[in-house]
Amino acid sequence: MERFPAVTLKLPDWIDEIARPGEIFVSQEERMRFVISLAARNIERGTGGPFGAAVFEVATGALIAPGVNIVVPQSCSVAHAEALALMVAQKMLGTFDLGAPGMPRMELITTAQPCIQCFGNVWWSGIKRLVTGASTQQTEAIAGFSEGPVPLDWAVLLRDRKPSIEVIEGVLADEACQVLQRYKESGGYIYNPDNA
Repeated sequence: MERFPAVTLKLPDWIDEIARPGEIFVSQEERMRFVISLAARNIERGTGGPFGAAVFEVATGALIAPGVNIVVPQSCSVAHAEALALMVAQKMLGTFDLGAPGMPRMELITTAQPCIQCFGNVWWSGIKRLVTGASTQQTEAIAGFSEGPVPLDWAVLLRDRKPSIEVIEGVLADEACQVLQRYKESGGYIYNPDNA
């Protein structure tokens, strides 16, 4: 009898070469440069799209989990960098709620403002801070990705959520945009809901 397949998402092997659980990234810029380097390497290695993300402990800067976009190679529309970073962090810490009592404050650093799907992932994850690089407008204009109907007041919605999620936008946005531009110039596949 035919059975339904197990669904397994795996980060590219090269991530183990450049990232270690618990590695300390002191400043916000250092953390953002790390996720931008993930996105750039993902393009260079041909393992996915031009997006990187990672979950860190806010106070210490300890890396909990990295993520990169693996939508196309994994044939999985939900395999965005933010989703992978959150899922790996939840597995590393053994909880679906990264804001559970007794947990240190967690943050998600991502090379681009979350799309509509990742906005929902952030909402439900339990993180306490979101730090973004490129804006939705930049992602769509530079690379041609469609980020979906993200609410115009998305950051306000996260800040007003109970408990609140702090939002910091535009950190090293120019460097994040350079990776998007590189992906487009390299002929990287621009997948959108209408061509997925």
